[in-house]
Amino acid sequence: MSLIKTTYNRRSFLKASAVAGGGMVLGFSWLASCTPTQEEIMAMPEEWFDINAFLKIGDNGVVTIMSPNPEIGQNVKTSMPMIIAEELDVSWDNVIVEQAGLNTENFRRQLAGGSQSIRQGWESLRMAGATARRMLLEAAAKQWEVPVGELTTNEGLISHEKSGQTIGYGEIASAAAEVTVPEEIELKDPKDFKIIGTDRLNVDGPKIAKGEPLFGLDVQEEGMLIAMIEHPPAFGMKIKSVDADAVKAMPGIKDVFTINIAPEGIEQQWSDRNNVFNDLVAIVGNSTWEVMKAKKALNVEWEAESSLESSDDHEATLSDLVSQKADPARRDGNPEAAFRDADEVIERTYSAPFLAHNTMEPMNFYANVTADKAELKGPIQTPEFLRKTAAALLGMEEDKVSVMMTRMGGGFGRRLYGNFGLEATLISKQAGAPVKLVYTREDDMSQGTYRPDYKVVYRAALDADKNLTAIHVRGAGTHGSPVFANRFPAGTVDNYLAENHRKESNISTGAWRAPRSNFIAGAEQSFLDEVAEAMGKDPIELRLELFDRAIKDPVGERNDYDAERYAGVLKLVKEKSGWGQDMAGVYRGVSAYYCHNSYVAQVLDVEMVDNKPKVKKVWCAVDCGIVVNPIAAKNQIEGGIVDGIGHAMYSGLTFKDGAPEQTNYDKYRLIRHSEAPAEIEVFFVDNGIDPTGLGEPSLPPIMAALANAMAKATGERLYTQPFVSSQAVLG
Repeated sequence: MSLIKTTYNRRSFLKASAVAGGGMVLGFSWLASCTPTQEEIMAMPEEWFDINAFLKIGDNGVVTIMSPNPEIGQNVKTSMPMIIAEELDVSWDNVIVEQAGLNTENFRRQLAGGSQSIRQGWESLRMAGATARRMLLEAAAKQWEVPVGELTTNEGLISHEKSGQTIGYGEIASAAAEVTVPEEIELKDPKDFKIIGTDRLNVDGPKIAKGEPLFGLDVQEEGMLIAMIEHPPAFGMKIKSVDADAVKAMPGIKDVFTINIAPEGIEQQWSDRNNVFNDLVAIVGNSTWEVMKAKKALNVEWEAESSLESSDDHEATLSDLVSQKADPARRDGNPEAAFRDADEVIERTYSAPFLAHNTMEPMNFYANVTADKAELKGPIQTPEFLRKTAAALLGMEEDKVSVMMTRMGGGFGRRLYGNFGLEATLISKQAGAPVKLVYTREDDMSQGTYRPDYKVVYRAALDADKNLTAIHVRGAGTHGSPVFANRFPAGTVDNYLAENHRKESNISTGAWRAPRSNFIAGAEQSFLDEVAEAMGKDPIELRLELFDRAIKDPVGERNDYDAERYAGVLKLVKEKSGWGQDMAGVYRGVSAYYCHNSYVAQVLDVEMVDNKPKVKKVWCAVDCGIVVNPIAAKNQIEGGIVDGIGHAMYSGLTFKDGAPEQTNYDKYRLIRHSEAPAEIEVFFVDNGIDPTGLGEPSLPPIMAALANAMAKATGERLYTQPFVSSQAVLG
C-alpha cells in the first residue's frame, strides 16, 4: 500500500456533490504524474499528458464510470474503468461504463494515440477510485461515530467488525458527497488487486454482437443529410473549375459547393497540418446511394500547382539521401576509424513503401451547425484538437462546440487527423442542415496521411577475430527519418554512428501504428541476424551479449531502453519457444524490440506449403508492466502480430504522376484469414512495474521475425517490403 497526494501542481479535484435520489458525483481533473520521454514530448503536444476520470454512485449502489478516452479497439473503455473500480473496491458486476464526450473541465488527455492511455492514466485513475472510497469511509465513520481506521470495504459494502454494522455505498453516497476531499489517500498494494489482472470482457461486446449502434457510421439523426467530398486526383493538383448544374438536378441531391478547411488566418492544430487537400467539392443529398451516383457524375476540372511525383522519384531520392553523410544524431567512439580498420564490413540496405491505414470503418463524421452552436459526433482520436479548429473555422467560442466520440472501427493513427470532422462541420454550416459525411474507400486511400516510405543502410564492422567493433545506421524517409538514435543497439558497442535524412514531399504522411518503429525494427533486427551469422553466433546469444554489455558497461549516457528488461523478454521467449531444437520442415526467426515504453520479443515458425510461406506459430514475450485486463492485452498483442505479418508480406502503396495506384482492396493487398498464424502464444512478464504501452509494441518486431524465418526457409534474405509482390497474390 502506498500514499499519494490528491492534489498536483496545477489542478485539483473539481467537484463532489450529491445527485437526485441521494447518490454521489465525483469529478476529478489533474496533471498526470508520469513523466514522458523527450522524444514523446516532441512527437505530440503537451496536452497528451493530461488525464482525468469521472464517476457517479447511485443510491442503489450501482456505479457509473465514465470512460474519457476514445475507443479504437484497444479496449480502454473497459480497462480504464477497471482501474477506478479496483481502487473504489466495488463489484465489477455493479459497474456501468459510459463513453464520455469531450469535456476539458472534467477530463484531460482525451486522446487515443501513442499507446499511452493506460500508462498516462494509471496513477490518476487509481487516485480517482481510492479518493472516492476514502470519502465513503469517512462518511460512514461519521454516521457510526467510529474511527475511520476501523472500517473496511469489500465490493461496495462498508463494514465495522466491532459493532457488526454494514452499509452499502449507495446508502452513504449522498453523505460522502459532503466530505472534504482528502489531501492524501492510500492506494492498494498490487497483491490485493481483485479486478486488475483478471479477464474482463469488452463492455461493448454484447452491443457489437447484436449490431446495436456504437460506431460513427451508425449515427442517425432527424433531418440528417448525407454528404460526400471530391478531392484532387493527385498530389500537386487543385480545383480549377466545377460544373455542378447537371448534378444538382439529379434525384435526391440538395446542393453541390466547394469548401476550404484551411483558410488564411485560421490557426491550425498539429492534427490538421498534414492534410494537403484543403479545397474540396462537397455533394449533399438525401441518401448515400443518391450522393454516390452524383459524385460519379460530377464534372471537375483540375490543374497542377506543383510537381507530380512518382514512386520511382521517391525511391531515387531516398537512395540518394542514404548514400550521403548527415549531421550525426549520435556518435560514440570513433566509428570511422573502426570501419577503416575492420577486417570485414557487413552492409545492408532495407526499404519499405508508403502504407494506407485502411480502417475497417470508412472515414465519417456527423455535424449539426446552427447559428449559435455546433454539435459534432463521430470516430475521432483527437477530439479536443478537432474542436479547437472547428470553433476557429466557425468563429465560435469553444464552449459552443460539442464533440461526442463514437466507437471507432479502427484507427491505427488515421483518426488522429481530424480533417474529415472539419469537412463535415463546414458542409453542415453551408448546407444549413445536419449532415453525415461519409468517405468511400477510394476517398480515404487517395487522400493521404500515409505511413511514410523509408530506406535505411546498416553497416557493421568486424575485426579479424569476428568481434563486433562498430555499427553505423543512416536512415531517410518522407517527412522524417525512421532512425531512433538512442535506442538499441546504441550503448552496446564502443563505436556507433546514427545519421538521419528527411525527404520533403507534397504527399501527406502521418502516424501509422507504431510510427517509425514499424519499419526500423524490422530492418535493425534482420540486420542483427546477418551480423550473428557472419560472427558464427546464435542470433539470440548475440543479442544477449549486446544487452549484457549495455547492463554492465554501457556506452554513452542517453540509451533509451532498460537493457535488463530487454534481455528479460528475449530470455523468456527463448525458453517458452524451445529455441535451438530441430524441427523438420520448420524454420525459425527471432526478433526483439522496444517501443512505447514496452519490450517485446518474438519467435516465429514458418513452413513452406506449395512453395509458399505459411506462418505456423508465434511465441511472444511482453514486458509492459502490470497487465490490467489480460484477455484484452492478449488480443492486442495478437492483433499487432497479425497486422505486422500482413503488411510486411503484402501491402504497399505506389504513385504515378502524383496519384496513388492502389485505391481499394482489388489492388491493395491485406492479409487473409487463412494467412494468419495458426497459433499465437503470449507470455507477460510479471514484475509489478506500472503499466506501459501495449497497443503498438507487438507489431514492429514481428516483421523481422518473419523475415529471419523466411531467410532460413528460402535461403534468401529479404530487404524490401512487401516480401511478396502484391500483384502476384491478389485474387
